[in-house]
Amino acid sequence: MNERQQTLWEFMQQQSDKLATQTLQHIGLTFVSLFIAVLIGLPLGIFITRKKQFSGAILGVAGILQTVPSIALLGFMIPLLGIGAKPAIMALLLYALLPIIRNTFTGITGVDAAVKEAAVAMGMNKWQVLFKVELPLAMPVIFAGIRTATVITVGVATLASYIAAGGLGEFIFGGISLNNTNMILAGAIPAALLAIIFDFLLSRLQKLNIKKLRTVTATLPLLLLLLSSFYFIPSAYGSKLKAGFTPEFMGRQDGNLGLINKYGLKIRTLVINDAVMYKAVYEKQLDVISGYSTDGRLKAYDLVVLNDDKFIFPPYYAAPIVRDDALKKFPELEKTLNLLSGKINDSIMTALNYRTDYLHQSPERVAKDFLTANKLYKPARNGNAGIVRIGSKIFGEQYILASMYSMLIKGNTDYDAATKTGLGGTKICFDALTNDQIDFYPEYTGTGLLAILQPSPKIIDSLTHSKDETYSYVQKEFRAKYSIKWLKPIGFNNAYALMMRKKQAKDLNIKTISNLKRYLER
Repeated sequence: MNERQQTLWEFMQQQSDKLATQTLQHIGLTFVSLFIAVLIGLPLGIFITRKKQFSGAILGVAGILQTVPSIALLGFMIPLLGIGAKPAIMALLLYALLPIIRNTFTGITGVDAAVKEAAVAMGMNKWQVLFKVELPLAMPVIFAGIRTATVITVGVATLASYIAAGGLGEFIFGGISLNNTNMILAGAIPAALLAIIFDFLLSRLQKLNIKKLRTVTATLPLLLLLLSSFYFIPSAYGSKLKAGFTPEFMGRQDGNLGLINKYGLKIRTLVINDAVMYKAVYEKQLDVISGYSTDGRLKAYDLVVLNDDKFIFPPYYAAPIVRDDALKKFPELEKTLNLLSGKINDSIMTALNYRTDYLHQSPERVAKDFLTANKLYKPARNGNAGIVRIGSKIFGEQYILASMYSMLIKGNTDYDAATKTGLGGTKICFDALTNDQIDFYPEYTGTGLLAILQPSPKIIDSLTHSKDETYSYVQKEFRAKYSIKWLKPIGFNNAYALMMRKKQAKDLNIKTISNLKRYLER
């Protein structure tokens, strides 16, 4: 741990190929969406200058679409269009419509009526007036709308990576999950620069005289099509199979970095949110995904775990980790949390996850049913001896465990419990714990070892074949470094894993990660 911290420039150099790919995807997504938005928005803007009775409704609908939170708009698109570029492009073009429609309407209606009357007096018909008078005079205002739409689209396009559409958001989300400032900035800085550059170029076009502007306007569709094609350049050089990995998995040594370093695995990879990843592989939009060995969706989507024959995924005992000062503040807490120790094995946790992940039962219901079946559930005492703050990461298993602990605390002590669920990746959860924002959360020993402690490779190699040795090591180191105690393990092992559709893996004779590598190299 005495190694010098990597600088932003060094990180960007190291990730230059990936950064170039994501930048091309980002530019492509922006201009595919913008091109379609111009094709739709410009005629609509012209239409409402002729039929002004529709202007309020059309501008109102476009305005409402832009007020919908971008992540929610993407969520609405997934059931309709699946994941990938299609829902991202649809959401982005809907965001771009308002400034284009509004500025087209404003620009044309702002043309002096006397000028239009003079054009009619010269014998021009309505189409000639539109194309030779109104549009040329309105073009600076229309360009201002396109300029605004471009900047909005560049910003919102960072969210496209959430649904496996690529772009610079992959670095940003990965950095947030891992609390990696270099990774966040490697995505945020290029995205900001793209917005500034495109805004500047369009501002220069906006200031051209009408004669030059006509020439630019004629070439604009070709330019937009050219920039749109950037999105498809990286995919032209893909591998036989396509992988989808979560942002956190991409940046971890027991994740994509380990696959590259130990296996030499080279596969076209999309960053994707855990919530849509399993469905994507089931629907054959992806071939390989990262996941968890106890995930209930393994059974639901008929997936198989590839054997980790080089042992890059260490054993992951799950256990609550609690700050020492919280244990002093709440003397009954440790005994209460340890009621769950040894009660949940791998198959039980998989079954519980299946209920939340696939049957969509609430974590609270699943937790209560389990505690009741194991005679651990007690009605809440409604105690007022203090509030224990429980954190969790952003996936179903953690929600279930947080709900179980909340019920155990309320039923067995005079404490109340407040849950702060969905805190994101490991580092966000851990920082919330060390900064006294929460009192405890469920963690995994392998994550504590590799993502938080990050010991030397020699120590890692000596530990990762034994669950018990890993647990003992992280327990001792966390207590010494952070004044945080690992309580007794819950019982199940939830390790990272690579997964494929069972039928596809059988057809390709892929049983291990090494098999996968050899297949990709054929």
